[in-house]
Amino acid sequence: MDRLEAVRQVVDEILHEQPDLEEHRCGFVHLYGVSATCALLALKRGQDVELCAVAGMLHDVWTYKSGDPADHARLSAREAEQILGELGCFGPDEIAAVCGAIARHSAKAEQDGAMDELLKDADVLQHFLYNPTLPVQEGEQDRLTQILEELTVKEA
Repeated sequence: MDRLEAVRQVVDEILHEQPDLEEHRCGFVHLYGVSATCALLALKRGQDVELCAVAGMLHDVWTYKSGDPADHARLSAREAEQILGELGCFGPDEIAAVCGAIARHSAKAEQDGAMDELLKDADVLQHFLYNPTLPVQEGEQDRLTQILEELTVKEA
């Protein structure tokens, strides 16, 4: 099985166990949306498409597993490390890169490594694309403007 599909299978199982149907739906929409957006940005920026998509699939996994968003970046990174380790098809450097990006994805005002920034951007872009008529989330406008300029898209 393809590595990204193996990760998706694990995430699907976690989401199917979420008893809150709204969280269940939001988990599928958000995690798959961020993963796809990561792939798009990785293609545009010349980064590893597969690893970026994996980071997107796992970036909020703890929130949807536990139902608790508190400290979700750090806890999702820990959960992702366990998942990727158990799958046995990712190397230590790949796991470190993915989990590092996940651990730092909530620090939108900070500048980090290339994969970290890509994951932050994909998260912001998915929030916006989910419903562009809603106000942009607090602290995300500057990053969103830069992403849309990079993609040569005008904000609605």
